[in-house]
Amino acid sequence: MKHLMAIDDLFSAATLTREPEYAARILDLLPALGDADDAEAAVDQFRHVLKLMGADAGVFLSVIKDDATRTSHRSLLACDPMWATEYTKGGWHDHDPWLRHARLHSEPICGTELDVRPDETGFVNVSARLGFASSVVVPAPSPAGLSRIAVLTIGSHNFGFFDGVAQILFRIVARALATELNRWLLRNIASELVAKSGITADEIALLRHEEAGHTSKMIGAELNIEAKTVDSRFQRLSAKLDAPDRRTAARIARLYGVLGT
Repeated sequence: MKHLMAIDDLFSAATLTREPEYAARILDLLPALGDADDAEAAVDQFRHVLKLMGADAGVFLSVIKDDATRTSHRSLLACDPMWATEYTKGGWHDHDPWLRHARLHSEPICGTELDVRPDETGFVNVSARLGFASSVVVPAPSPAGLSRIAVLTIGSHNFGFFDGVAQILFRIVARALATELNRWLLRNIASELVAKSGITADEIALLRHEEAGHTSKMIGAELNIEAKTVDSRFQRLSAKLDAPDRRTAARIARLYGVLGT
């Protein structure tokens, strides 16, 4: 694992926008975050990278919507623990301007530029008190559209700290950080779903067939089994994923990263 810079080497966020070599040094560290063995290691790397960017806090939030009724919220937090407590207590999942920005836009934005709704002011005020007085909101790329949304928010205790630092170098580093956080989280979400459901490698292969549009007859011909046997396997597989049908099962597997990003 690469060694991170010492605290004496830290630059400000403004320096990051002016120094290509410094930005490159940070980018070189990011794959280790995406490859972290567990949440503790990932958060530790997250904190170090934030310090190198001149930030005091960071949160990465992910929302997966299976269907009209099921929603899964996940996060990686490198901030004051009280932020998570207040977030849950306030029920801010549905009143979060950071997530709302990620639903509607792909570009990073300074927190002062967000169009904050009246029902979101409580979230903004508490976040400002707990490390996000100044912030940059960075949507993570997602091929799943609105069914899977993720956003990185980088924060500072100092008001105005990130104002005017949305230059290209800072955006590159922030987007790369969001991508690696998303990669780590999705990889672990996929592992959790496989472990919880007990689906096997052969069943994951079946889901890939379904996603490719293959019929039971086509799958059976490839596996040298009858089509009705394929149907039975899909029924058992769908039950494991709490899905009403094979198409939904494949969609869930895709959203949770079991079939890749």
